[in-house]
Amino acid sequence: MRELPVRMARWSARHAGRAIAGWFAFVALCLVAGIALGTNEATTKDFWVGEAGRAEATATEGGLERSPTERIMIRARSGELDVAAAGAAAQDVTARMRDLPEVESVAAPVRSKDGEVLLVSVVLTGPELEGKKNVVPLLQQTAAVGADHPDLVVEETGSPAISKGVNDQRDEDLALSERISLPVTVLTLLIVFGSVIMAGVPLLLALSSIAAAIGLSMVASHVMPDAGVGTNLILLIGLAVGVDYTLFYLKREREERARAGGRLTPEALVELAAATAGRAIVVSGLAVIVSTATLYLATDVIFSSLATGTILVVAVAVASSLTVLPALLVVIGRRADRLAPRRAARRAGRGKPAPTEKPETGRVFAALLRPARTRPALTLCLSVLVMLGLAVPALGLKLIDPGRDTFSRDIPAMRVYDRLTESFPELLVTHEVVTRSTPEQASQVKQALEDLGRRAQADPLFAEATKNPKSPKDAKGLTNSTDAKGLSNPTSPKSPENPGTTVRTSADGLISVLELSVPHPAPSAEAIESLTRLRQDHIPATVGRLSGVETAVSGDVARGRDYVTHESDKLPLVLGFLLLMTFLMTVWAFRSVVIGAIGVVLNLLSAGASLGMLVLVFQGTWAEGLLAFDSLGAIASRVPLFLVVILFGLSMDYQVFVVSRIQEARQNGMSAREAVLEGINRSAKVVTSAAIVMVTVFGAFVALHLTEMKQMGFCLAVAVLLDAVVIRLMVLPSVLLLLGERAWWPARRPGRVGRAQEPAAGPSAEVG
Repeated sequence: MRELPVRMARWSARHAGRAIAGWFAFVALCLVAGIALGTNEATTKDFWVGEAGRAEATATEGGLERSPTERIMIRARSGELDVAAAGAAAQDVTARMRDLPEVESVAAPVRSKDGEVLLVSVVLTGPELEGKKNVVPLLQQTAAVGADHPDLVVEETGSPAISKGVNDQRDEDLALSERISLPVTVLTLLIVFGSVIMAGVPLLLALSSIAAAIGLSMVASHVMPDAGVGTNLILLIGLAVGVDYTLFYLKREREERARAGGRLTPEALVELAAATAGRAIVVSGLAVIVSTATLYLATDVIFSSLATGTILVVAVAVASSLTVLPALLVVIGRRADRLAPRRAARRAGRGKPAPTEKPETGRVFAALLRPARTRPALTLCLSVLVMLGLAVPALGLKLIDPGRDTFSRDIPAMRVYDRLTESFPELLVTHEVVTRSTPEQASQVKQALEDLGRRAQADPLFAEATKNPKSPKDAKGLTNSTDAKGLSNPTSPKSPENPGTTVRTSADGLISVLELSVPHPAPSAEAIESLTRLRQDHIPATVGRLSGVETAVSGDVARGRDYVTHESDKLPLVLGFLLLMTFLMTVWAFRSVVIGAIGVVLNLLSAGASLGMLVLVFQGTWAEGLLAFDSLGAIASRVPLFLVVILFGLSMDYQVFVVSRIQEARQNGMSAREAVLEGINRSAKVVTSAAIVMVTVFGAFVALHLTEMKQMGFCLAVAVLLDAVVIRLMVLPSVLLLLGERAWWPARRPGRVGRAQEPAAGPSAEVG
């Protein structure tokens, strides 16, 4: 592995044209292959976990699975509802919807309890997750009915419309994040390099790596289905690590160029950079890939999709740094060499001296490094105490699965949803009790389920939704209400003797589904308590008494709670492997057990502090106005596990690059103290520049609408900032200065290694 970056750089440098053409051909091939195969999207069954997943699998086996359902509300634009006009609009809606191939059935209109809203429920064809693809014609017809009835408000909502709205909003948000992060990235690179061409190289390679990774992810989705989040992460991580890897390589090449003073060819300079920065990039990329791969242990389609996207874009970014980047640097270097005599002549004519290599650290970095250099013990104690203090709020971490009720109200379908659930509170939450029995037990199961329904009606947590007062018919023959779940699933048969519940049974009589409504939003404590009471009290007292009958509960709340439980159960396994792999990767890279242990501890400090800041900001309400979000009172359940894994990988980036420079200085004969100071001085500016890029990319996600994405972007940005400033400039140098040679145990102190130089062909020996 030590020689691989050098060999690849040597070939690319000597065949620059072919290397550049080959890279862009590879990117094009990835995109063409991805587009040709398309994306294999995850289906509903890929998301099944826990008891809720078992319930949905059983219901699907009996043909009783959930169907995508839209709700069309008809209300007066002002004043009381004109029942006759509303009835005519409802008939128009029904006729139009039944003519659409995307529609399976349309239910009879239903009036709200206050009589001010008329509701038409429409079931779409196909599985639940495909509703968002098929909902556009329904939205168009709803808008057309509204235009034909100007005195009425005709509006539509439902899971398909909301899902489409969320996807549209996510696309707009990603475009916004790009508009924020790209200019700042370009500006940062211009400041670092002072050259438009050199600043454009990292951006070009990052964007081409993203394009290739997107194509590869489409191909990979046919092995592991895409949950719809992989592309978002490719854009997020791809820009960050793509620019970072190229930045490290470019800075090293420019160092070697300045040190050589024109004595080495561009090919030789590239090989020198490959022997040091190239190897560090390979180790760093492998560390991120190995860390991210632990997400597969969560056995969750979303985490698997996130892992696949991250692994692909990091692997492609590493490949671009080792192949096309050396070729581009040779082309740029040859051009610079041709122009060098003219520039020297112009400088001489103006009486200006030749430029000299600038010091790596300025006043700011020198000030930040001074505490660790002069008082390492005190600096270490204070820095660690600060990081631990920031981590304290993480002890109060609460997890929640953010459901439909938490989406931004900037989505039109969500505003309609709020009006819908205000008029029809029984549509807020549905619990689905699924049973499997023998045909001989069918009558007993039905009776037990009906008993369960009656118990639910008597429970205050359910009673408000299942209460169903009678009222006289209006002029159009529309009753004031029907049973609650006749609204929620208009294809379900109603049970007159038990109007607050709906029982559906499969054709073979083996599987039954009881639907119960709860008038509380899914993330609320009341809705969660209703699920607990249903599972622990009501079911054991009714259908649970029947021997040989399998029972499981699904629904809006059950999905979320079981998902949180599933992740909590997997967390120790994922975290254990993450710590182990991080330790082993660091030991392998630096041949030091102590460095490996230090890396794990520092990564834990960084992750803990950033999670503490996340809880402090997003779990409370004080920052809602500042960051434009509505607090969930908890953290989205996917965020902590994903962030810890990604943060460990990204922290390894800086760990590898900084420690590599220290190790290189040590191998060149410096004392342990001199090596630490030299390595930190040499890497401080480039690490901080890379951190600025990452913080900008991640911080742009705080401007997005989705609270979950805000939380991810905020935590990543804070973690990178803390890692680059506190960990790498204060904690790490303090620890290494205090340990001295002991930090490299069990490796022996190396003899002095001279700088490898060869004539025009370039160096063949490795440095570092």
